[in-house]
Amino acid sequence: MANADIFQIRTEEAPKLAAPISTSGVIGWMRQNLFSSIGNTVLTVIGILIAYSLIMPFIQFAIIDAVWTGDDRTACLAVEGAGHAGACWAYVIDYLPQFIYGRYPTEEIYRVNIVYALFVLLLVPLLMPSAPYKGINALLFLVVFPIISYFLLTGLEFGDTVVLPIVETARWGGLLVTLVIAVTGIVASLPLGIALALGRRSNMPIIKMVSVIFIEFWRGVPLITVLFMSSVMLPLFLPEGVTFDKLLRVLIGVTLFSAAYMAEVVRGGLQAIPKGQYEGAMALGLRFWQMMGLIILPQALKLVIPGIVNTFIGLFKDTTLVLIVGMFDLLGQIQSSFSDPNWSTPTQGHTGYLFAAIVFFIFCFGMSRYSIFMENKLHTGHKR
Repeated sequence: MANADIFQIRTEEAPKLAAPISTSGVIGWMRQNLFSSIGNTVLTVIGILIAYSLIMPFIQFAIIDAVWTGDDRTACLAVEGAGHAGACWAYVIDYLPQFIYGRYPTEEIYRVNIVYALFVLLLVPLLMPSAPYKGINALLFLVVFPIISYFLLTGLEFGDTVVLPIVETARWGGLLVTLVIAVTGIVASLPLGIALALGRRSNMPIIKMVSVIFIEFWRGVPLITVLFMSSVMLPLFLPEGVTFDKLLRVLIGVTLFSAAYMAEVVRGGLQAIPKGQYEGAMALGLRFWQMMGLIILPQALKLVIPGIVNTFIGLFKDTTLVLIVGMFDLLGQIQSSFSDPNWSTPTQGHTGYLFAAIVFFIFCFGMSRYSIFMENKLHTGHKR
């Protein structure tokens, strides 16, 4: 009886208690990552002060003191005694059609909207790993969509019959030009870069020499020089009466320039593949292109996803350089709007450049996040 009074056997599981507040949730994360030591605490406080000094003026200018409605510059001028005026978003709203379409005819803008819609409808399922019919989707996006977009944007005529009025590329501008150059450069430079990377590693001396010369030449010339040469100098070397559309010349220059950098990124991935992979593929009796398409390239491209996306992001931002050859992309269209006296205010330039920065950040950040998603999905063999 004495032992029965001393010992007690639990027949039910004890209730689980919640973790202490100091070790879980937001407080636990802050204690572990921000205030785990005196040094980290000091750095955290300094970081908060720096962030506050940078972010608060931005919020004050872009949101709190911003002007959202108005018909002209008077709405965005600082009221006497009320301090400085903020961002003039009314000016951006008024110029938004030009920022998106440039000087594209107003009555034909629906054609650009159709191209935008087709681009999104075909790109979204192509980027979704679980979406079905990838082959058909890729064929539509890479072959059918460019043809349809070309005729929609430029126009279509059969003799004297006008199906779609012709719109010269000189009237294109804004986000339309930025996306045309960026998407064309991205889609065309990747396969060309892969071919150049394989050529540089080829055992055939002529192919290897041509690939090396091509890559080193384009990597050694600034993009701004390439654009200038393609737009201004190239016509001087063409036969009399032969000419190319300025946008086409820019697209070719940007694609070749980007392909040279893409080739070096892909070559790094090829060199990272162990020699045993090549030997195993040859042992299976696979030919060169079968080995590359089925064994080597899938592994190499998976390894260099960050480098590929980094090249894409750099290309997207470099589209702003086309302004030097007289093409008004998004940034060029914004700069041209500064000459309008109806919206001339001390904050017009700041607002225009801020709007451009936001647009470019959205596109570049989206590409960056998608690359991280694909890395996590494909790098299953590297997870720990």
